[in-house]
Amino acid sequence: MADSNFIDYVKFCSRSGAGGAGSVHFRREKHVPKGGPDGGDGGRGGHVILRGNSQLWTLLHLKYKKHVIAEDGKGGEGGRRKGRDGNDVILEVPLGTVAKDAETMEVRFEITDEGQEVVLTSGGRGGLGNDHFKTATNQAPHFAQPGEEGIEEWIILELKLLADVGLVGFPNAGKSTLLSSISAAKPEIGDYPFTTLVPNLGVVPYRDEKSFVMADIPGIIEGASEGRGLGLRFLRHIERNSILLFMIPADADSISVQYKILLEELEKFNPELLDKKRILAITKSDMLDEGLMEEMKPDIPKDLPFIFISSVSQYNLEKLKDLLWQALHTD
Repeated sequence: MADSNFIDYVKFCSRSGAGGAGSVHFRREKHVPKGGPDGGDGGRGGHVILRGNSQLWTLLHLKYKKHVIAEDGKGGEGGRRKGRDGNDVILEVPLGTVAKDAETMEVRFEITDEGQEVVLTSGGRGGLGNDHFKTATNQAPHFAQPGEEGIEEWIILELKLLADVGLVGFPNAGKSTLLSSISAAKPEIGDYPFTTLVPNLGVVPYRDEKSFVMADIPGIIEGASEGRGLGLRFLRHIERNSILLFMIPADADSISVQYKILLEELEKFNPELLDKKRILAITKSDMLDEGLMEEMKPDIPKDLPFIFISSVSQYNLEKLKDLLWQALHTD
């Protein structure tokens, strides 16, 4: 787990640059021995900026960056020359990155678009040179503004995967197998709990060269919303999905009971998740015949679209994609 390349949480100290001081300077030339004030303004301190990059899928490159420090602005000079602005520090982050204040946990903003840039920590303003302070009664001001101090703050970045369909289910429900069957993603697959330790994204091809994105979220267990198992760490990725595809294996003791437990965990974590569209896929259905399927239907929650599938035998996978596509494109 510690060696995983998927990092969805980082905390670091962000420090913007201080503004440069304004200049106290007077025009002095051969034939102008007592020229007026001409001190230039100081440059702005560098910002710390986040920029969206659709080619990134993890915050790994920021994991060991504990301090991010932008450059200070330079002081102003004579001849009304402005000091150089401090260089900004631009941190590229995956789409779906949320910036929070580490002390208050207040959400500052979210990066959702390619190339989107948002100032995380603003640089200090440069001070005004003495040229700004001349008046009719004080034509030779011997003072200028100092530059504004930079800001130092602790920031948390959290990544929430941007996907159209999120897979929700207990360990061993067949989520990874489904993703590998209908997309180019190759998640690790095994017959033991928590094979999936990190979320996996897959692009699912559809008819007429269309496609949608599916996310395999690590399995939920009872108590996940309180931090048991892997659930708490990854439940936030489900918040971004348009549709939740619940996956329950055909050999479960009770489909309705498992579905209820999954719903309860989602509700405890974030009640708004229950407002998302839901579809139920009953997996590993290659072991069922038509009679068994009919017998199981009374145990399926009412008013919930459902489909029997098998990723191994490809049973009903095309129909599942039709169902998902229709749900994605209807209000």
